Amino acid sequence: MLTAAGSFAQGPPPPPPGLYHKYKGGTPGVRDRWSALPPDERQVFTRNAERWLRMSPQEQQVLREREKLYRKQLQKEAERTLRQSGLQLDRDARERFENRYWLERRKMERDLRKEIEARRQQQLPALSERLRSEFQARQAPGARSSSTPAAPRH
Repeated sequence: MLTAAGSFAQGPPPPPPGLYHKYKGGTPGVRDRWSALPPDERQVFTRNAERWLRMSPQEQQVLREREKLYRKQLQKEAERTLRQSGLQLDRDARERFENRYWLERRKMERDLRKEIEARRQQQLPALSERLRSEFQARQAPGARSSSTPAAPRH
């Protein structure tokens, strides 16, 4: 469940409130939004949608609640950032500022996840070798298997 939740965060974010308020009809068409996505994000979105459809209603509800909390956190951070900047913006500019903050923040998080995963992949061979050596030394000739109980000592 946690793995699935983490991968949902990698998909394209739903638009923050007010992002498309200037379009006629409220939001751009689904096809327009889909065609605007880079191919790798389309692929992530498709995988996430398939995963979502396989989830139970309870799992879906957990992810909805987690997303609500995340959005609240981002909203607070965007407001704090705006306040700390000292900018005095009208409503429209404030919405643009917050939307830009959300988009840039999501991009930053995606890039950091990729960087961490690359570093993890670099370190895994050394970990594997270290563990192999450590456990191979424990199974030296004449040593008991860990599955065989030792004879009681008197």
